[in-house]
Amino acid sequence: MPRPFMEPSFVPEYDKPEAPGVWMNFDNTVSLYHIVEPEDSFEQAAQALFALLREAQTRFPDWPRILYLDIRGHRGDRAGFDADFFEFQQDFLFATVAPFTTAIDTPLTGPLLNPDVQRNDVPDQLVIGPPESGSPEEGTPAP
Repeated sequence: MPRPFMEPSFVPEYDKPEAPGVWMNFDNTVSLYHIVEPEDSFEQAAQALFALLREAQTRFPDWPRILYLDIRGHRGDRAGFDADFFEFQQDFLFATVAPFTTAIDTPLTGPLLNPDVQRNDVPDQLVIGPPESGSPEEGTPAP
């Protein structure tokens, strides 16, 4: 059954920080900005992004979070990205990180609002391994 369209109760200002890290904004939101470098693997990028998410929740508990992601290199034929970083943006971010944000802005999607309320129960760690048959997708936060 389709969910009825509802206007979000809060729409953050999109104002990407000048440098990577966790930044408090004038509108009581928190920006998380990460740049994936050409030498970064999928797992390194995932762990770095998850560390920013944990830091933001620790420093600014339950504040609305906006994730900004840039990717240097990792070019290929999957919407301009190699297979790993297409999957990183298309699958990993939506399944693992986006529920813990109010909005995300990636090279693949541009800015997107989370249609659900931001979750604040950020797990302590991110466990990445190959998906097993019948198990959650790779990159699922550990309980």
